[in-house]
Amino acid sequence: MPRPALHLAVEIDGDGAHPAAWRRAAHAPGELLSPRRLARTAAAAENAGFALVTLEDSILPPGSADGTGPVGRIGAVERAAFAAASTSVLGVAPVLATTYAEPFHVSSQLASLDHVSAGRAGWVVGAEEDPAAARAWGRPVVGGADAIAREARDGLRVVRDLWDSWEDDAVIRSVATSRYLDRSRLHYVDFEGETYSVKGPSIVPRPPQGRPVVLAPAGLVPAELTDVALVGAAGAAAGAPLAFAEVEVALDTPRETARERIADLERYAPWEGRPDRLRYTGPAAGLVELLAELGGHVDGVRLRPLVLDEDLSALSRLVLPELFVRRLAARPLPGTTLRASLGLPRPLSRFTTAGAAVPAPEETR
Repeated sequence: MPRPALHLAVEIDGDGAHPAAWRRAAHAPGELLSPRRLARTAAAAENAGFALVTLEDSILPPGSADGTGPVGRIGAVERAAFAAASTSVLGVAPVLATTYAEPFHVSSQLASLDHVSAGRAGWVVGAEEDPAAARAWGRPVVGGADAIAREARDGLRVVRDLWDSWEDDAVIRSVATSRYLDRSRLHYVDFEGETYSVKGPSIVPRPPQGRPVVLAPAGLVPAELTDVALVGAAGAAAGAPLAFAEVEVALDTPRETARERIADLERYAPWEGRPDRLRYTGPAAGLVELLAELGGHVDGVRLRPLVLDEDLSALSRLVLPELFVRRLAARPLPGTTLRASLGLPRPLSRFTTAGAAVPAPEETR
């Protein structure tokens, strides 16, 4: 039996996975946040055959430890919307944390992104662990792994329920009867958590995908609430429909080896390892073989290039074409949603056959 083809994702935030990657970027430092650069990077990822790009985010600036790196970023949702408008088949998944942000707002942002991208939106569930994030939000600190996991879990439940709070046929747009909505098909979510409650329904109609694709680090939230678990090793994603391995990548280039490129950047800051990620350094052929091996254990990979401008080019020329020739990876198909590209079914609203409908205005008086 042939193995299922890998789904390919790539992180395109900033200039790369190394904190000093900006020093080797192909653009001037002032162009980092320009729309032209974002559009160029998203188009390069789409043309290479990636199914999905992700965009890191935080309320805190991404500044490097020595204080000399970039200290600002544009919101991931806004960048994702722009990237979606600049592409046609590429999935776009911003990182959003509900540690301090209101899940109602997160739900509305992501539902809107799914509408403007015609069903190509995803969500990487994040968590804010730095107490400075609480100060930036003006909120009490959420301290400890259990509390952070609770806020991520509760936030995800609320967001999913709000996406479901409009049934698929709630919008009827009937000129003859002057009715835009069938109010019986809007529902309260009635969420009661340990730290907040949400009534609902959403202010945004149900997303084209039903629910945008949810990706989350394995162990952060219940796997059954996610579509894709982000893992560092095989066998760590029980319960999630799909598992994507996290792989940091530094490739040899025509002028320098990966080790030489890393050594050049290590003069400014270390490339610290993460236990939840694999790392590959070396020639493109070796990465192809690693991904071929991973294909027997996971459904996809999210690649984190050392320097985006250098490694994305090498991936596009030397890695992805070989994967496609050997049928080790799957290309996204034109005219499909991100869910369809990943082989995920479109979920029904959980309120379709049960739940309390929102009463008409006269019934609430």
